[in-house]
Parts: sequence; structure tokens; C-alpha cells
Amino acid sequence: MAPTFSVQDIPFSCRGSWFGISPVIAEKTYADDLHLVSHQTGMHPVLRFEARDGAARADPAVVATPSRLTWLGDGGRIDLVFDNPDTIRVRGEGLGLRLAAAATELTPFSGTYLYTDPVDGSHVFTSYETGRRYRVTVLAGDPVVAGSQLLGAGERHVDLPSGTTWEIAVEEYATARARYSSTASFEQVADAVHQQFALFLEAVAPWRSDRTPAADLAAYVMWSATVDPGGFVTRPAVLMSKHWMDKVWSWDHCFNAIALAAGDPGLAWDQFRLPFDHQDPAGALPDSVTHSEVLHNFVKPPIHGWALGLLRARAPLDREQLREVYESLSRWTRFWLTGRRAPGHELAHYQHGNDSGWDNATTFDEHRVLETADLAAFLVIQLRELARLAAELDEPAAAQRWSAAADRMRDALLDQLWDSDRFIARSPITGVPSTSASLLALMPIVLGAELPAEVGARLAAGLRAHLTAHGLATEPVGSPHYAADGYWRGPIWAPSTVLIEDGLRRAGHTELADEISRRFRALCEKSGFAENFDAVTGAGLRDRAYTWTASSYLILAAACEGR
Repeated sequence: MAPTFSVQDIPFSCRGSWFGISPVIAEKTYADDLHLVSHQTGMHPVLRFEARDGAARADPAVVATPSRLTWLGDGGRIDLVFDNPDTIRVRGEGLGLRLAAAATELTPFSGTYLYTDPVDGSHVFTSYETGRRYRVTVLAGDPVVAGSQLLGAGERHVDLPSGTTWEIAVEEYATARARYSSTASFEQVADAVHQQFALFLEAVAPWRSDRTPAADLAAYVMWSATVDPGGFVTRPAVLMSKHWMDKVWSWDHCFNAIALAAGDPGLAWDQFRLPFDHQDPAGALPDSVTHSEVLHNFVKPPIHGWALGLLRARAPLDREQLREVYESLSRWTRFWLTGRRAPGHELAHYQHGNDSGWDNATTFDEHRVLETADLAAFLVIQLRELARLAAELDEPAAAQRWSAAADRMRDALLDQLWDSDRFIARSPITGVPSTSASLLALMPIVLGAELPAEVGARLAAGLRAHLTAHGLATEPVGSPHYAADGYWRGPIWAPSTVLIEDGLRRAGHTELADEISRRFRALCEKSGFAENFDAVTGAGLRDRAYTWTASSYLILAAACEGR
């Protein structure tokens, strides 16, 4: 049975599309009506869907499944399906629909213009914000158009009257395209989308059972957030969300790649490789990539060696892929070893909390530029992975160099940052140590069995102090710095959960790893796939359709089903 979901939380979309149907029209901003929201050149509400009964606005219930969005009211119903990634079909029986420009004012530099195309009689909205056209082709019914060719302020809409049966197609495109035509019925279109998602679900979560009840919806969140190549997005990409977090950040993508690897290795490879398509001459990865923007103001932590190991365990790479990833991962690692190590220092540093991915964690309260234990641990793992790759590529001397660098980094981590029961951070400028209660100080558990047993045991004990009924709080609930919706100062996050769970398991602390996995999976099953969660109540926070949360659920659920 197909899952149902609330469009208040998860946009209705399909694999490949750059737009979705949602009431979320900006960060934390919800409209009364559903909108066609495009993510080309940013997040932009373009068209508003207003259900109507006679001359009045109706307020029907909205029901969504992966293949169909439905408005249900006393006066009838409206159904919406994706014909293909850039085209929707909308059909009404009894209920009417006003399809209106979201912006009511047109200036030379903003807004949406409406005109009737003399070539085919369609009604076209052209949006300054997205740089795209939205063509409405009437397949059945008699529309009423207002505001055609209107400049300045005023309503621009196409009305499909209530009390009738009508159907339209709406296409997003650039400048011109052939007249819309289709031999498929509305129901055939809906069935085709149903089958597409069913195949994806079966590929990425064939193990699902009653013990993993959120697997279907997690798969939908990932499938529907996937876009075709466009702009700076050089490959098919799973955006973090088709809400306002509509980017690929250079560590988020790793979790999506891992979750996809066994079932869709081609898409998984594209997820892992996409940020490397924008690697700069210094070897650094961008902070983020989206349709019309690549940012290099910060970087993200080098978890890519860790991720690649898990990716390869699920989907072996051919020799050409191994060579490609070895070269780019080498450059990424050298960036940290040259551009981010002070002279005479073995440990690399972050320049800001944003570099760590833990933007405002309390670790960075006193100093922003810091040598931290999590960074050293990630680099040890990445250096080990490079050594393995070099050996497989018949470069034994390089393998030995990478392995020796990993040894030095691990030894420096333990000698310089271990402080009896947890790791500290240190300013590379002043040498002054920095301590905090942040979960970030316990992240070196990701080294697993490479840590001395007593260090691993102390870290495991420290993790229990962060464990709430729902999972690992990023700042202990009893800390004076804890904030329920404090981003990395309290809430539970997916990436830290997966990294720690994996490290604990490899360190032999399987009971604690099992408990952390169980609590996080239960949290997602209760509260969905939010960007992060209130550590005490378990409520979802911020963006409510976040793919690395969905992929983390799938990673943990698959492992649980396999044990």
C-alpha cells in the first residue's frame, strides 16, 4: 500500500523534476494554498493553486501519495499527477481551480507575466525569478482568463470553473517547445508514476518489513527530491530538500550515496561525485552546489574516505572509477594537509564552525579557528582509504606514504588532544585549548578499533550522557548552553548519529550502537525526516523533508534488517 503524507511536511514531486507542489514558499513560510514551487535559480513560488466552489474559495482536504495529489471537498475533487519531470496533469470533477501567478505585481525585474500564445492557444506564465515559462494547455473544459498581457499590479490567473469536469497540463520549460500532446489518459499517467516509484522503492529498500515502517516514506523523500542535471548540478542529484534547503552540501551527499549504493549504484556514484565536479585548484570541495550557485566560502568535513569505504562495500567500483576517485580524494586530502595545517603542526584545523558542518556547536564559542579531534579522526580514515586505493591501483610506494601519514595523524590526535576522558580542541594560533560539552568532542569514536580500547570505552561512556529517549543530543540537555531548537547546540541530527553508530560498532560497543540506532529509527517513525529534532520531545525541527535524515534512516534500517 502506498504511503500517504502531509504536504505541510513533504513537497509533492517526482524524480527528475526541479519543482514541487507545496504550501512552503520560503524558509519557514507557509501559504494558505498549495503552490508550484520551482528550484531553478533558487526557491521561487510561481503559481498558486486555489480550489474553488462557485465564485468562492474552497477549503478541501489535501491527500498525497507518491503518485497522486488530491483535493477532496463536498463539491468534488481535483487530482494532480506528474506526466514527466517538467509536466503535471491536473483534473477536476465538480471543484474548480484558480491557477494564479504567485506574485501580483510585474515590474521590469520581477514578477510573472501571463499571455495567450497565438501559436497553440495555450496560456503561458513567464517568471522573471526562475527564467522559465509555465504553459497551461487545456485538455478539457472552458477556462476563464484574467490579466492576460497585464503589466504592473493586478491578478493574473486561469480559472477552471466548478460544477464541470476539466483537465489541464502545466509545463515548465525555457523558451519554446512543441505543442503539448499525450495519448495517455490521466489514470495511465498516474499508474506510470506509481510504477516508477515502486521500482525505486524495491531497489533501495527490498529488505523493508513491519519492523521498518518508515522505509517507504524515506524512499519517497529521496526519490522526490532528486533532480535532473541542470545549471551547476552536473549529474542527477538528490537535493537536501525541495523546501528551502534545496542544495547539495559537501558532506550531506555522502549519506545519500551510501543509502542508494546497493539498490541504485549509478545514482549513488553520481551523489558521491557531484561536489568533486567543482573541486577547486587547491583541491577543496565547495561548501554547496545548487542550480545557479557554487559556494566556496567554507568547506565541509572530510568524511569522504569514510563514506567511500561504505559505498564500496555496497557497490564495488571498476578500475576506472577507482582511479578517478583516488585522484580527486588525494587532492581533497592534500588540501587539508597543506592549506589547513599551520607550519610545524601535524593536525589540520577548521577556520569556522561551518567548516565542520556543526556550524554553531559550542566547541567554537571561544575560538573559531581550531584543531579539533573530529577533523583529525576523519583524516585518519581518509588517509587509510587512500592507502587501500593506492595498493589496489598498484602504487605500493604511495600506499606506504598514505599509511604513514595516517599513523602520524592518529598519534598526534591522541598525544595532543586526548584529555583523560574526552578530546579537547586547540587554537593553532595561540595553542590555547578549548573545551566544551558538545557531542563533537566524542566524534573520534568513528575511528572504531583504531582507537586504544580504553579511549573507546571512555568515549562510549561519554556518549551515554548525550543519549535522550530519542537519540544523541548534540549538547547535553543539562548543559547551560543547551537550546531545544539551537541547531547544533542540542537537537538530534542524522549524520552525527550514523557516524557514531558506525564507529561504536567497529569499536566493539555493539549494544550501545544498537540502542542508538533503535532510538533514532523510532524518532523518524514518529516525527518524520526533519532536518533535526528536539532532543527532549522528539519533535521535528526546521526543514521537514530532509534527505540525509531519510537516507540515514534507510542506512540504519537496512543494517538492522540484515542483522
